[in-house]
Amino acid sequence: MDRSSRLAALFLFSLIIRLTSLLVLAADVPRTITIMNESGRRVEIYWISPDDGELVLQSDPDILDGTSLELNSFVGHSFEVRELPGKKSGVCDGEGQTCRVDYFTVNPNNDQIVFVREGISVDHTDSKIVANRSASTVLDTCKSAAVSQLTAAGPHMAPSIFDSLGECIKRGLAIEIEKANEEIAFQAEIRHGIADLIENYTCADMTLNTTEAKRTEYWEGRRVDVMIDRPVAKIHLVENFLTQEECQAVEERAAPILHDATVADGSGGQHLSDARKAKQAGIKVHWDKEAEGDLIASLSRRVYDYVNHVLPFNITENGQEDLMSIQYFGRGPDDEKPDRYMPHCDGDCNGMDFRTGQRMATIVMYCDIPEVGGQTRFRNSNVHIVPKKYAATFFSYIDPVTMKMDSGFTQHSGCPVVEGEKKIVTQWIRLGVDDETPWSSFNTLGVKYTDAENQ
Repeated sequence: MDRSSRLAALFLFSLIIRLTSLLVLAADVPRTITIMNESGRRVEIYWISPDDGELVLQSDPDILDGTSLELNSFVGHSFEVRELPGKKSGVCDGEGQTCRVDYFTVNPNNDQIVFVREGISVDHTDSKIVANRSASTVLDTCKSAAVSQLTAAGPHMAPSIFDSLGECIKRGLAIEIEKANEEIAFQAEIRHGIADLIENYTCADMTLNTTEAKRTEYWEGRRVDVMIDRPVAKIHLVENFLTQEECQAVEERAAPILHDATVADGSGGQHLSDARKAKQAGIKVHWDKEAEGDLIASLSRRVYDYVNHVLPFNITENGQEDLMSIQYFGRGPDDEKPDRYMPHCDGDCNGMDFRTGQRMATIVMYCDIPEVGGQTRFRNSNVHIVPKKYAATFFSYIDPVTMKMDSGFTQHSGCPVVEGEKKIVTQWIRLGVDDETPWSSFNTLGVKYTDAENQ
């Protein structure tokens, strides 16, 4: 290919790249790509700018035959794979001793591997392609066996052979599904193990900022940073969710009824905190005073409005838990047992079916933030939140379509409050409660107390 033809092809390819990148919103979706060189030649990798087609070298040094390169990129970004001249011959193996090229574009799928085959031919695989190949292998094997049986036995045996074909496919796919489940379980075990290891380090690192948001949107003029947006698990940070006056109203209402707070112990249980430390109080909302502008009623209404903004359940205040005022007090870096919530889930987080009356979302609002400590970690999602005054953290743990519960992405913990005070207002939101069947009829997991007592 002469220079003018190559430039024309490159221009056309860059135009396609530009259109593709606009369609998939590339900048928002990161992906890691592994490039395996099996071409028998040295190659270089260039990123192709979607703006002007400029080539930017990504491989330095070049990728030798039999070696690999890992790139961090984004969906829609495209790359050129270019053959390099032989070190001894000084020429390439393409027609007329030209250096051969091929291209690939990052797609939305996971586990992407780009094989550079002989002749500088790109073979781009990913999780979906591998799954399709596995399914095709099962189907081809079973189909071949059925054809052989049909040929040997004759048409009159077709019904039983058809049944055998179905059983063959069922067995083959069951094996593939079992392999996939084993891989998922293995990866989850690794992820949880890593989360355990880094928990204390992240809490101790006071320079660590809030995790970068996936995207930013706005609700009623308030900035919302979307940290996780999965069907079954959502984590949002909402700035200026409540006001100083609302915080003061909650604190005044809580003051005469504060008592020792229960603290998650990391094993699914709770125990009373040290009496010198965390305190809590349930705040009943006077809904009859909402029309008069009652500050706590206004705040609580805002909570349900936001929940209904995110989830399609039309949640009302009827039968819901009280607002909870929780106060943590730092006693300095030498405190051996500072106030801390160990990793826990607010509801059921084992991926099972939702049960009526169960908690399915939480919103935590920050009135006072400590000078040192008090961060929140969703460790299985690798989301670290440094609280902001008057902001709120919303998270839900239910898939509204399948009605399955989260499997651990919203498990969270509170880093120790070392210095200063952390005062929060928390609302746990349940689905399936009302005035006749209030939250007090159920435990956290949606089991009626009367049912539990009879078991």
